[in-house]
Amino acid sequence: MKLFPAIDIKNGQCVRLRQGRFSEVNVYSNSPLTVAKEWVSYGVTDLHIVDLDGALMGYSVNDEAIRKIVSKIDVKVQVGGGIRTIKEIENKLALGVDRVIIGTKAVSDPGFIKEAVAIFGPERIVIGIDAVDGIVAIEAWEKLSNHTAIELATSMKQFGIDTIVYTDISKDGMLQGPNFTHTKEMVDETGLNIIASGGVSSLKDLEILEEIGVHGAIIGKALYENKIDLKKAVEMFES
Repeated sequence: MKLFPAIDIKNGQCVRLRQGRFSEVNVYSNSPLTVAKEWVSYGVTDLHIVDLDGALMGYSVNDEAIRKIVSKIDVKVQVGGGIRTIKEIENKLALGVDRVIIGTKAVSDPGFIKEAVAIFGPERIVIGIDAVDGIVAIEAWEKLSNHTAIELATSMKQFGIDTIVYTDISKDGMLQGPNFTHTKEMVDETGLNIIASGGVSSLKDLEILEEIGVHGAIIGKALYENKIDLKKAVEMFES
């Protein structure tokens, strides 16, 4: 199971939101690069970066902070937040990002995913599915769609998509454990590589996710609040 330390960037700072609410922001560092270097020093091979301003605005905002991270550290980086055009994908990949995460656009314009995969290849495109009670939320979690997470994930397979970042919004930033039930349903019913996000708070949570069969786990607030020893987690799950 891969571990993805999360770096959420807002106004150039490394922050965490609570349940995706932009009104509840904790700033952890003025330097996302410093944070990235720390996580990488513990042996992780992947980072998960979200441009929160981008998610809200619908276009990339924090490219400079992302470029600094990608240019200074040698691990795989996936980036999401406001990526809704082919040009934005090109820009992110030009920064040196390994793959991009597309959320809202997968719901509003599935044909866009088909086009993106045709141009960049399925290995460059990950679908981000953020859900409340199994229903997909869009536009920085501001609106609910009429799709279930499983329906959306399954529909993406036709385009060659093989990896989904699945976030349970109600668990995000709460340090109360992931939604294991919905995550297991995603793994069992879609047959896709599921990267679980939201609520990871302990090594025990990670053990359960590994048993469920997820491809990876995103760890956010638990790292910033020192609830998880990342070095130990890497030894347990990645070595």
